[in-house]
Amino acid sequence: MHANNTSDRLDVLAQRTADVRQGYLQNGLQLNPDKLEALIIDTANQLHAASSAVSSVFIAGVDLPVADEMKALGIVLNRRLTFKKHVMVVARSCNYHMQAIHHIHHLWSTDLTTTVVCSLILSRLDYCNSLLHGAPTDSISTLQRVQNNTTRIVLQAPRRSHARPLLRQLHWLPVHHRIDYKLAVM
Repeated sequence: MHANNTSDRLDVLAQRTADVRQGYLQNGLQLNPDKLEALIIDTANQLHAASSAVSSVFIAGVDLPVADEMKALGIVLNRRLTFKKHVMVVARSCNYHMQAIHHIHHLWSTDLTTTVVCSLILSRLDYCNSLLHGAPTDSISTLQRVQNNTTRIVLQAPRRSHARPLLRQLHWLPVHHRIDYKLAVM
């Protein structure tokens, strides 16, 4: 929608979602308004114009406030689709598990450590990573640091050792290549 016809478009949205809600009710289903969120995604200039015009959205019979960010299927979305918050959440989760593994990995074989790391950390790095294609370099480098530190833990390498040969030794692609590979496979 454009900033000059925001109210018209929001009225159309309200009518369509009311129809969806009515269809749900006719089939014995119900929308849970407590779990609904509204997010306006656009460029910085248009968001500035829309934020003054739109403070809430009427959807499916419920007046929803417009959020700055929302979490959907484990992905944190913001108004500009920068994914910085999502990357921060993923990195924090991976670092938490990495620290736990670091404390006990000396008790495990390299194969077992690799298996645990793949299931707890690399699966988080790979989940919906195709959304990060074309993301800013600092976002990708944050995730790459997580992967580099993980390789050092798996191979019990010193903290300052270069990660590229360690990644090759484990046959792991760097994060940006993992993203490209996933897109190519899809």
